[in-house]
Amino acid sequence: MTELELLRQWVQESQRMVFLGGAGVSTASGIPDFRSAHGLYQQKKAGLSYEEMLSHGYFVHHTAAFYDFLRNVMLYPDAKPNGAHYALARLEREGRLQAVITQNIDGLHQMAGSQNVLELHGSENRYTCLSCGKKYDMSCVIHTAGVPKCSCGGTIRPDVVLYGEALNEKDLRQAIRYAEEADLMLVAGTSLVVYPVAGLVEYLAPGARLVILNRDPTPYDSRADLVLRGDLVEELEAIGGK
Repeated sequence: MTELELLRQWVQESQRMVFLGGAGVSTASGIPDFRSAHGLYQQKKAGLSYEEMLSHGYFVHHTAAFYDFLRNVMLYPDAKPNGAHYALARLEREGRLQAVITQNIDGLHQMAGSQNVLELHGSENRYTCLSCGKKYDMSCVIHTAGVPKCSCGGTIRPDVVLYGEALNEKDLRQAIRYAEEADLMLVAGTSLVVYPVAGLVEYLAPGARLVILNRDPTPYDSRADLVLRGDLVEELEAIGGK
């Protein structure tokens, strides 16, 4: 039995499967990853790392530059779901997948049809006025220049978790519950080095299976029941059907 056949069998046997994904899930949609050797965080702009430019402090003190960076580097309004997103949506419709827990902010899981998605790092398509709380979508950024302003005059900020900020506690607690109840956690496209998200693996119950689909090694490979290094989209399509 091949590794993919074994994984397909485990998915069929599972009653409470949970998916935990990162940037690698969306690279086939044309969105760069972050922490690989050629990822965004290995690059610099004006002497600053991309990670620094996505920090709370940079947003507060260099808001206009933050938005220039967001428009030019981080937003992909034309991106479409790839086969991995569609495979996960099919598994959910079949009742095999309980939830998608994602570090991505691109909204492609929902676009592919997934219903139960926990966006632990927020969404690039949601924006809120810091003064009055009015809600906006991505058009408030991509169709403007400089710092986007609300009709009340307040500054608009993206509903994403910036470096130096805490995750939404309600979403994190829900993700922990899914991990605790899972009999199979499928981890894909993430380096598993960013906490607290990487720590979700620690909440798996004894006997629950851990499967990692990732191009590069992760700190949890030795604990996994199965590790696959192939094409992530092909692997997910193989277990979720095309």
